[in-house]
Amino acid sequence: MSDLPTPIPAELARLRGSIDNIDAALIYLLAERFKSTQQVGVLKATRGMPPSDPGREEQQVARLRQLAHEADLDPVFAEKFLAFIVEEVIRHHEEIAQDHATRS
Repeated sequence: MSDLPTPIPAELARLRGSIDNIDAALIYLLAERFKSTQQVGVLKATRGMPPSDPGREEQQVARLRQLAHEADLDPVFAEKFLAFIVEEVIRHHEEIAQDHATRS
């Protein structure tokens, strides 16, 4: 029995490299998205708007489901992914609103 690692096929290494690059892009895109949503949270807090906007969220779900369908991605997965992000955004908005209320 050999203790040497089994060599990774070149195609597997290439695909893994591509996946790693996509993962990095996703992280940077999410960071940019959250920078924008933080600004939205501040705007909502200063104007006394609620942290959540169910109408907007409903529009986004429909939009993302359509995009997922066009991209040949499971729309249910896309909706779950969006729900996870929106939950985090609302949590941030609630924190921003609370901080704003404390300072006012």
